[in-house]
Amino acid sequence: MLTDNQKDILKRSNLNLKHLSEEKLLAIASRAVDEAKLNDEELLEFIEIANALYRGGEALISDAEYDFTFIAELKRRHPKHSFVTRVEPESVFAGKTVELPVRMLSTDKAYSQSEIESWAKRIQKAADELNIAFDSLVFKVTPKLDGYAAYDDGERFYTRGDGRKGTDITRVFERGLQVADNGSRGLGAGEIVVGKTYFQRYLSEFFDNTRNFQASVIKEKDLEQHAEQAIKDQAAVFFPFAKLPAWQGSWTELAERFDEIVKQIWHAVDYDVDGVILEITDERIKTHMGATRHHHRWQIAYKENVATAEVKILQVVPQTSRSGRITPVVEVEPIRLSGALLQRATAHHYKMVVDKGIGPGAVIKLARSGEVIPKIEEVITPAEPDLPEQCPSCGSELVWDGDFLYCTNNFDCPAQVSHSIEHFFRVLGNNDGFGPATIAKLYDNDIRTIDKIYQLNASDFEAMGFGPKQSQNLVDQLQRSLSEPIEDWRFLAAFGVFRMGLGNCEKLLAHYRLPEIFSLSEEEIVALEGFAEKTADIVLKGLKKIEPLFNQLYRLGFVLNETKTKEMPAGQSPIAGKSLVFTGTMQQGSREDMIREAKAMGAKVGSAVSGKTDYLVIGEKVGATKLNAAEKHGVRILSEAEYLDLIGR
Repeated sequence: MLTDNQKDILKRSNLNLKHLSEEKLLAIASRAVDEAKLNDEELLEFIEIANALYRGGEALISDAEYDFTFIAELKRRHPKHSFVTRVEPESVFAGKTVELPVRMLSTDKAYSQSEIESWAKRIQKAADELNIAFDSLVFKVTPKLDGYAAYDDGERFYTRGDGRKGTDITRVFERGLQVADNGSRGLGAGEIVVGKTYFQRYLSEFFDNTRNFQASVIKEKDLEQHAEQAIKDQAAVFFPFAKLPAWQGSWTELAERFDEIVKQIWHAVDYDVDGVILEITDERIKTHMGATRHHHRWQIAYKENVATAEVKILQVVPQTSRSGRITPVVEVEPIRLSGALLQRATAHHYKMVVDKGIGPGAVIKLARSGEVIPKIEEVITPAEPDLPEQCPSCGSELVWDGDFLYCTNNFDCPAQVSHSIEHFFRVLGNNDGFGPATIAKLYDNDIRTIDKIYQLNASDFEAMGFGPKQSQNLVDQLQRSLSEPIEDWRFLAAFGVFRMGLGNCEKLLAHYRLPEIFSLSEEEIVALEGFAEKTADIVLKGLKKIEPLFNQLYRLGFVLNETKTKEMPAGQSPIAGKSLVFTGTMQQGSREDMIREAKAMGAKVGSAVSGKTDYLVIGEKVGATKLNAAEKHGVRILSEAEYLDLIGR
């Protein structure tokens, strides 16, 4: 059962067992219950409790199990869940909760040199945007202390809390705690740590682990005599990050001597260390790159926690995603890595299956570190791959697109139906209410085509379990989508024809009117810029499949603005030739108006952020997907006001 100390931490953290019993909580911790069998509420409750107990010094599971088993499972189900995109809360200690002098964020993590190299490319892109020579930048590497995060402003001492508010624990300095190496107060963020050698010699008999000891130093109650002695001996100290031993140098030297430098810094102090911190020292770069709610973009932690094993493949099962992509799921003989029982891995795409001989009977090396799903490190003994010819969901013929196999039967494939309906309303962009939850309820009531949705009245919605007010709102939104003007290319793109995103739809309708496109020949499409022969063939097949539904919806009388070509010559605009993506709700006009204006000024406007994007222009109520993509690719993010200043409006 939970100890009294553990129960006290949960009480102070306002955490109660709502979805789990104490018995099941401990069964999960002992791995008697697999994390994959927990529902979302149970998984999140376990994570919150495990986090509070670990940070409170009374760990239920190890840090590695927490990261690589339970957080990994949460990321697999909900990659953008708030618990993994913000600073994880700490246990509440006695003391006044106050605003921190500065935000104390977590640190983004990397588990391979290639991930560090990707981070460095984002640094380089920021340097290029600021006209700073990348080779002149100084990179800094310091140990990543595994202690208790705190902040010292010289007068008061705080826990990190949730990164914005922490607990005043100034009493810790009043008890005699010193700054490491006889340093002065007021050096900002750091960690409360205890020497490893000292802990093993004098404290391990009385404390389960160093985390348990560090938490005891912070607690309001009188210090246990061994902890008090450790403080007197200056074995337990507050170590400001500013005083940590560091390596500094250029990216070229860091990349060339990466393993050597990491090893040197990792063992530079006699404290618990669980990685190294890499950061850029140039304040201009730091300001330019900024931070997410979770971490600074100019800083990253490199951690090593890789487990590998050789295992035999039982079979490769094709699965159809909601986008129509066929994913090869590799089922393997059950094996436990990094605390989790693994029975499957992802081969990423069928080109990889073909190239590496990933088939039944093949022997592969699995590696699991910070990855949510185990990675196929290498194929040791290849086998004949088994490639699907038809969609496992609807039986349609599959087509290759680069490395991937796709099912293009968007509106009839069961695996894609809900996604296709959601995509239709989202691309139209002139309605509200038809999100995943609404569409799921419609699907459960056998409403699985868009034309059927437009036939529904308020009574029909109520009969399916929607409330009276919501039912009328849904009807109103359907009418709004019919009467509010949209571009003809947006209407076409809403049908989700493979290879016909917003850009290609606009290109096509710049030459042909909407009713004409279904009678086009392959030669006529190939003649257009950006349409290769293979693309034209796929587009024609896709148009043929949607034609009946298109005709039904077109007859409903959507108000469509016909495409007109109008572009400003390059060089007469600050955004001419630039690639832009707009997202969020704009205040100075509709997003569609801003897109039209940008195109008229010679810009290229896309719908998704990539490495080729120059600016992501954000309004209000912005989702995480595009922001995360911009961060990944080092794309400059502009507010609506900054963008309008840029174009001189």
